[in-house]
Amino acid sequence: MLTTVLDTAHLPPADRAAAWGETTGQALMTTRVRFLDPDRVEARIQTMALGPVQLSVMSYTPLSSRRTPRLIRQSDPEMYQLALTLAGQQSIEQARAYASLNPGDLLLYDSSRSFTATAGPKPPGARAMLLQFPRHLLPLPENAVAPLCGTALDGRAGIGRLLHQLLTGLADTHADLTSADSTRLGTTALDLTAALIAHHTDRQSLLPAGSRQRAMFEQISAYITTHLHEPDLTPGAVAAAHFISTRYLHRIFQQHGTTVSDAVRQQRLARCRRDLADPSQRTVPIAVIAMRWGYPRPSDFTRAFRAALGMTPSEYRAASQDPDRAQRQPHRGRGQRD
Repeated sequence: MLTTVLDTAHLPPADRAAAWGETTGQALMTTRVRFLDPDRVEARIQTMALGPVQLSVMSYTPLSSRRTPRLIRQSDPEMYQLALTLAGQQSIEQARAYASLNPGDLLLYDSSRSFTATAGPKPPGARAMLLQFPRHLLPLPENAVAPLCGTALDGRAGIGRLLHQLLTGLADTHADLTSADSTRLGTTALDLTAALIAHHTDRQSLLPAGSRQRAMFEQISAYITTHLHEPDLTPGAVAAAHFISTRYLHRIFQQHGTTVSDAVRQQRLARCRRDLADPSQRTVPIAVIAMRWGYPRPSDFTRAFRAALGMTPSEYRAASQDPDRAQRQPHRGRGQRD
């Protein structure tokens, strides 16, 4: 889970800048940090282990940070860092590339190359997430990655959006994750990072088959989530939207222990259960909720709902708003009549 490594609010103002430099040097990499307003230093860093990958959530008042050749010679963790700007403005110059970052932008940089970064310069500064991992874990050769170091990447569309959603989702749900969950999600983050880089360098063929399939699974799953309302969300339609064969689509989902149809059905029913249990939607007809999530025929929805939960949608809605009734309600399984 996310652990607060440092919050300068708990330190005397005179000690804050030095503490931040020392803490980030240990948790991330050594840099020379200068806060632009020495009288107003506010910074916080939280970290989360995802197996060999580390996720950090940081906020700071305007500052500049330099990693010089001398610092690299003194200590180099040989890491790639993928930064996601959440709020404020940031900029970085590395490998003769300059990038200005706004909320939603992603940026890849390398601990083995010098850089100069700034946050601000206007208050309140910036807030960002940082995915850090050993260079050798990225399943791409260095000559394919190097051209993107110091370049802004869009985190609002395509694979960048998936990676954006994964990182922010990890921060939101960290308390509910087991150690095994975190390690698996770290692998997913690496796969999506590799897929993002390969996409921007047109080097998809360099990705190992396993990485390509895991990244494709995440991309297709996100597509399904945003198209649940379409009644014709069939395996054929999903495959066509991603320019792959239906056979290959089924193989991807089989490797994740599920099927396309099951994934669609489970997500649709989860949305329907949420809306049926929502007190603010108690007057919305069940048929409207069913149609909202891709069930245009009420009979099909009732049949699918009862097969999955052992009760009809109307019984579920009543039980959700009357806990005592939920305990009294007998649950009928598949094949039993209402």
